[in-house]
Amino acid sequence: MKKFIKQKLKDLFLIIKIRNRFYPATQISQRQLYHYYQDCRKSGNLPLFKDTGFRVFSQFEEDGKLLFIFSIIGMENKTFIEIGSDDGINSNCANLYFNFGWYGLFIDGNAKAIKRGKKFFSKYPHSWNYSPKFICEKVQQENINQIIDEGGFKGEIGLLSIDIDGNDYWIWDALDIVSPQVVIIETHNEFGFEDIVVPYDPDYSFPGKHPDYHGASPVAMVNLAHKKGYRLVGANELGFNFIFIKKGLVDNEIPEVPVESVLNHPSTIEGFKKFKKIKEWDYIRNRFSS
Repeated sequence: MKKFIKQKLKDLFLIIKIRNRFYPATQISQRQLYHYYQDCRKSGNLPLFKDTGFRVFSQFEEDGKLLFIFSIIGMENKTFIEIGSDDGINSNCANLYFNFGWYGLFIDGNAKAIKRGKKFFSKYPHSWNYSPKFICEKVQQENINQIIDEGGFKGEIGLLSIDIDGNDYWIWDALDIVSPQVVIIETHNEFGFEDIVVPYDPDYSFPGKHPDYHGASPVAMVNLAHKKGYRLVGANELGFNFIFIKKGLVDNEIPEVPVESVLNHPSTIEGFKKFKKIKEWDYIRNRFSS
């Protein structure tokens, strides 16, 4: 009986938590913040990017930082693609979908997660919105553009989010069918300030040979971003979800920042020590360094 009650209380807490996300006050306050940021831009008194984070659907404070960015860029292009979305619920794009009328594509290789996401987004629809699309597929350099094309997306989009715990760097490197205004992508900050990338493995799945041997260092990811025409503007507080804006968009209002400025959380600095065990492994070094 105790186990039954405990589970019911857990279920009830989850329902309440989810419903809070759909309270009118949640949307109203965000829309007020959207207009406040626009007024701040006109007056030349914008807050610091690092102070704009909060969480509604995102795992960390990315919702707030993305709202700030798109308050300044504008929301004329309300389209997103999230690669490694799981079910799309605790994602970087769900808040934009539910509270600002965005439309997009969730891609993940976990069939159960995709099924769960479809059920959730059908249960909580917006009458004026198209439901997001879901594709269950293991993404690789060789198929990423085809997957997105088959999902019905090409050309300019508002937001691209990549979080696949492995080949994130190589997927962004290969992706050319869409041109996002903003990219948020996971880096492997345990690599510290090395300019390294783990070699591409089309069959990789986490944790691989070692849970810390995957992905690309922050420096390598920034160098890739520069090659593709993007600049680093910030990250989540823990410094592993890097946020890039296309060069030429709001360069003065949201300026580029150095890698060091987003890798200063105590847990991030402590995490640098993990690299010692694998520092002699195989890496591609200085791939796009100037």
